[in-house]
Order: sequence, then C-alpha cells, then structure tokens
Amino acid sequence: MNNTNVKQKFFTFLKNIRSDRKYRTIAAVLVVVAGFLLWRSVGGKKQETQTQTAQVEKGTIISSVSASGNILTTNVSMIMTTATGVVTKVYVTDGDHVTSGQKLAEVSLDTDGAQKYAAAWSSYLSSKNALDSSQTTLYSLRSGKDTAWKKYIDLATSATYQNSDGSARDDIRSSSAEFQSTEADWLAAEGKYKNQEAVIGQSRAALQSSWLSYRTNAPTITAPMSGTVTNVGLVEGMVLSTQDNGVRAAVISREGNPLVSVNLSEIDVLAVKIGQKATVTVDSIPDKTFTGNVASVDRLGTVASGVTNYPAIVKLDTASDQLLPNMAATANIIVETKSDVLLVPSGAVQGQGNETYVIVLKDNREQNTPVTVGISSDTQTEITSGLSEGDEVVTGTVSAGTQSRTSGTSPFGGFGGTRFIGR
Repeated sequence: MNNTNVKQKFFTFLKNIRSDRKYRTIAAVLVVVAGFLLWRSVGGKKQETQTQTAQVEKGTIISSVSASGNILTTNVSMIMTTATGVVTKVYVTDGDHVTSGQKLAEVSLDTDGAQKYAAAWSSYLSSKNALDSSQTTLYSLRSGKDTAWKKYIDLATSATYQNSDGSARDDIRSSSAEFQSTEADWLAAEGKYKNQEAVIGQSRAALQSSWLSYRTNAPTITAPMSGTVTNVGLVEGMVLSTQDNGVRAAVISREGNPLVSVNLSEIDVLAVKIGQKATVTVDSIPDKTFTGNVASVDRLGTVASGVTNYPAIVKLDTASDQLLPNMAATANIIVETKSDVLLVPSGAVQGQGNETYVIVLKDNREQNTPVTVGISSDTQTEITSGLSEGDEVVTGTVSAGTQSRTSGTSPFGGFGGTRFIGR
C-alpha cells in the first residue's frame, strides 16, 4: 500500500467522523485507549516506595576476624618401621593403653633387614662415641680458657697496667706486646670453648638421628610414649619389604587439647594477639562449635603466589574424639568487645568522600547526619558520636509491588521496621 492510498483513507475516515455517529464513537474509544497506554508508560511508572528503618539502640558488639585452616596432628605419635621381614607377633589392638617402651610387635628380619639393623646400630655407637669425645674436648678447652683468663686478669690488674684508682693504663697496654699477647691467648681460648659448645649440639643431634634410625630398623617395635593405641597397621604373617619405604605400625594418642592452625591476612594479623578467645567450626562436624584461645601468632609470615599469610595457632578448651588431624576448620577470633554502646545496622552507615553519615528520619523527613563510627561486627556498627539512643535511621528502601531493593537494609530480624513514605 503506497502513501497516497493511506492519506486518502485517513481523510475519508475524518469525513466519516463528521457525518457518522458510529465513527465518532470509535474515534473516542481510540483516544481513551491511547491516553491510558500513555499513562501506563509514563505516569504509571511512578510508584510509592517503602522506607525501611531501625532505631538506634544500646547493646554489646563483638568485633572478630575469621581465618581458615586445619586441625593439627597433635597429641598423636605415628610409629613407623623400616624393618624388612615377616611380622611374627602383634601385641596390641586398637584401644589398648600402653606405656613408654612397651612392646607393640615383633619382626623376623630378612637379610636386608638384618644388614640395615646392624648398620644403624653401628652408626648409633659411632655417634655416641663422637658425643663423648666432643664433651671431653669441651672440658679440656674450658680448663685452657680458665687458665688463660686468670693469666690475663692477673696481668691486667698489676701495677704495670693499672692505676692505683683501678683505671686501666691504656697507653701502656696498647704498646705492650706482653699484654696484647696475653689478651689474645685468653680471647682465642674463649672462642674455641664456645665453638666446642656448638660442636656438642651437633653431636647430640646426630646421636638422636642415629637412635631414631636404629629404632625404626629394630625387629622389636616399641611405644615411644604412653597413650592409647589406634590405627594398628601390622598383622601377623605380613611381609615387610624394602619397597614399602617404611610402614606405619600404629598410632599412639594421648590426652590433650587439639590445636588449630589458621592463616591470617595482612590486615587481620595486626588485630590478633595471644590469649584472645576464639570459636572454631569444623566443616565435617556441622552444628557444633568449639571454643579456644590464640596460643601463638607468627608475625614473619609466608608468601605463596604473591599472597602473604601469617600462621596462628588456636588451642581448643576441650578435646573431642570427633576432631581428626588435617580436618578443615574455620576460626573466628574475637579481637574486641564493647558493652553499652550505641549500635545501628551496618547497612545504615554510608560514606561519601571522607565523610561517614546515616540518614535519620524525623517527622517523616530524611536528614543526612554525619557520624563517627567505632568497631563493627558482621551485622552491626558502633556509633561513637552523631546519634542518640532512640533515633530512627533509614536502612534501605523497597519499591512497592515489585519489592526491588534500592539501598541497604537491616539484616536483623525484629531490629527495624518498614515505613511508607510518599515520593
């Protein structure tokens, strides 16, 4: 249909409106419908809004930081054996109580096992002899140090090198070869003595290492401490081979409160201190919360993939059979608690530039009121100035009918209310 035909039909319709009542009725209906549609598209969009409010109240607020981690392997000793051969006897079962040194199992060693056991025993004896020798050397060096010190102090306090008032004659000391030589002998003797103390420390560590190697290769497996035996991994007739690279014979657990290791962020570590209380939840134990205290905080931190974490240890107040090593856990550490302070829902607090404010509702009018805030929890914020108890603050708005939220709202059930304000 071309434009000419459209124009002709339109003009014909207008003529009919003038001459025919039926056409006038149709035109009136079309005008009403068009006006209604225009109102719906423009004026109908304006809806009444609901303003949600809450009263400023006094109460107690708890500020905490949350950190994730896991249950440590505490109060548990894994007993490993590298002995090879056949298990001939198992003396314990899960749940038995044992004392330190008690037999747990016996292994009949094969050729390789016997050789490793003999080598471990030889290494242990060698380490023991080395420690004894280093201690003897220490005694000799101590004697030499004391002798050199006495010779030096006698010379230094003589009338030749000291004034009558007890002050040192530095000018003579600095030019005297006798004095300098005696002083050097004493300092050298003292240095050798201190170095030997470090040697003894190394010898003791070597002895401990050789003893552990000897014990893990021994045909008799014993308990390293007293406790309850669990996870017995040996069965009579089992063959232990070199391919096993060590077998866990059993686990001994003793009474003690579990520890939880968590990682703190760079911001949170500044607020965490030893002794602060904490609550701990474990992913695998729903609907149960454990309590404890911060036992240690590592402020050196570790960096992984560009992220710095600061490990902290939380010691739980009570033990539980449900807590097993390496379980995932979350600790909420209480860093500060305040009582009898003014509180508002955190959703009521807003910021613009360097100013923090809340919207106060007075006589159905909203007023931006600057405030000073203190600590905050997950849901509440402390107000230190700017508001009074009983003030009504806006926490959010909701469009009527659609229930679409246009700003923050109080997260507390029963803490706020909804007021209808015409807009």
